Amino acid sequence: MEFIIIDGRRMTTPEAAHAYLAKTLRLPDYYGRNLDALHDCLTDLSRDVWIVLINGDLMDAALGDYAEKLRLVFTEATNLPYSARFTEHLS
Repeated sequence: MEFIIIDGRRMTTPEAAHAYLAKTLRLPDYYGRNLDALHDCLTDLSRDVWIVLINGDLMDAALGDYAEKLRLVFTEATNLPYSARFTEHLS
């Protein structure tokens, strides 16, 4: 199993968040850099991966409501059988 840490302090705008997620999660070149595309790519991950969000409070401060939408996408997309897993590390 692969563990991928995503750092909320790197997600300062929706655009920066999607650019960071594309690189960190190694999403395909056709990734549309929006919430729907993120959901699709997360459900299509073909590797066994556990995604851990750190510094979620900093993401919340920078993104406001968009941060909650990102969490919802991660939670929904990783709550399927045979999918990646997601958790948030609370400090």
